[in-house]
Amino acid sequence: MASETTAPRTGLSARRVVTAACWYVVLTALSVLVLFPVYMLLLRAVSNPIAYINAGQPLRLVQPEWDVFQRAFSQGNLGRAMGLSAVVTVIIVTAQLLTAVLAAYAFAFLEFPLKKLMFVLVVGTLLLPIEVTLIANVETIRGLRLLNSVPGLTLPFLATAFGIFLIRQGFLGIPSELRDASTLDGYGHLRFLFKVAMPMTKPIIGSFVVISFLGAWNQYVWPRFATDRNAWQTVQIALRTIGSENVDQLNVGFAAAVLAALPLLVLLIFFQRQMIRGLTAGAVKG
Repeated sequence: MASETTAPRTGLSARRVVTAACWYVVLTALSVLVLFPVYMLLLRAVSNPIAYINAGQPLRLVQPEWDVFQRAFSQGNLGRAMGLSAVVTVIIVTAQLLTAVLAAYAFAFLEFPLKKLMFVLVVGTLLLPIEVTLIANVETIRGLRLLNSVPGLTLPFLATAFGIFLIRQGFLGIPSELRDASTLDGYGHLRFLFKVAMPMTKPIIGSFVVISFLGAWNQYVWPRFATDRNAWQTVQIALRTIGSENVDQLNVGFAAAVLAALPLLVLLIFFQRQMIRGLTAGAVKG
């Protein structure tokens, strides 16, 4: 009997080992596919462009130029461009977080006329690409004389329907009994929002902050129309300028792209788990 019991267990254990090994192989292959473009970006950035092309564009370094990142930072004036992008990003993320939290609370907990219709209209704006409102927004900014200014770069993005929708989904997951108990304890709307609702939906709010940061940092279309001076170039516009002005030094453009991506990389590394938890939690209840 002991040998008969041990045999199935041994077969089951072997099957689990094989399954785990297959999963590791699949995940390793997917990791290689995802990281390969990053490797090629670093390879092209460090390698001498002429020597690399003459060598047949191999998958290895060719006459590495380790000072290329310093040259990219100085030649492309990335310091000023990244500083301006940082200011614009902080303003947009802060404003979007504030407006999204307040609007989401209203749609989740308050009752007012045409509430459902207003929410549908707000969410419906997600279907409108930036190109639809681009001309009207440009004319508005020109009329207000806000070209080449921080307000001109941030004004159209101070609120977002996506944040309202995402945070509202988190607020809807809060039990109604908790809201009633808070009311009995004398909590007003703002106190309940900041003491109860926001702490309970912290993963969702954190994921929205990350998404908002990525969108604001990577803006390209709007800064192209909201500025016409080199001094007001954001980091994405500066990358285009570097690529066009250094055709014979392609590695400088690649190096500038690496430097511009570093803040995003750091953000994703530190907040990836919270971002995944937030998006998953926001999809629990509709």
